[in-house]
Amino acid sequence: MMKEFANKIHLALRDFSDKNEAFNRLYLFYRKVQFDIIGANVNIKRALRKAGVSGKKYSKLMDYKDIHTGKRCFIIATGPSLTMEDIENLKDEYTISMNSICRLYDQSDWRPTYYAIQDSHVFEKMQNILREHKEVPVFISDNIKRKYKREPQWIEFPTDTMYHSYDMKIGKYHAKFSDDCYDIVYDGYSIAYSCIELAVYMGFTEIYLLGTDCTYSGEKEHFIDSGVEDRSRKYATQKLTVGYQAARDFADSHGIKIYNATRGGVLEVFERVNLDDILVEKGEK
Repeated sequence: MMKEFANKIHLALRDFSDKNEAFNRLYLFYRKVQFDIIGANVNIKRALRKAGVSGKKYSKLMDYKDIHTGKRCFIIATGPSLTMEDIENLKDEYTISMNSICRLYDQSDWRPTYYAIQDSHVFEKMQNILREHKEVPVFISDNIKRKYKREPQWIEFPTDTMYHSYDMKIGKYHAKFSDDCYDIVYDGYSIAYSCIELAVYMGFTEIYLLGTDCTYSGEKEHFIDSGVEDRSRKYATQKLTVGYQAARDFADSHGIKIYNATRGGVLEVFERVNLDDILVEKGEK
């Protein structure tokens, strides 16, 4: 009952915050308090996992620690520049994809090596497909509401979004990066960011991003739409850029190469490469 009441307050304040400055200040104060409380709870749980007295539901993650050491992978996001041909050409590569990409399963025999999801609203739309296709390992964030049943084979990972309360305190966006997904996966404003953390945890040292357009101003914002509206879309490009910069900073200091193989878009944080050239180079070796 109290949780439902708190949720109603949250929604009411959020809706009015865009229309009234006083409500906006109240909403920001409410979110700071909320984030601080939940963030403290996240840190307690992390401490318990490190002490070995908690974290059983994340135990499947340990099977993937350094499983692909020194290998390369392609993280396939769902930006509008993505093409079916690109996806088909990656059948022999390690791939990590996300969100609405599972809607392609009935159009192709391609499957990502791994699939990840962390948004409850998107999960609600995709869950039936994910349950049907058991051949694809699913990494699911504990940030997804508990009301949704988890399949026994899915790999759950701990996510920290609450540290973003600091954004409000300092008045700008920022992101942290984790290379230990059993400890925590920091939200970097997108599931693609979390996939980079998962890739590093698995030991990949050469990571190519595809479909990370980071553009939210055109008629088409995704290669295949999830059906979920992003309320923060007008700030998305700025937030995503901050997140990817944090990923690059970590990669540069740990001997990991991250490249942007996206065809177009506005993401310039990483060195751009041509996907066709990369695939040809492999074929020539």
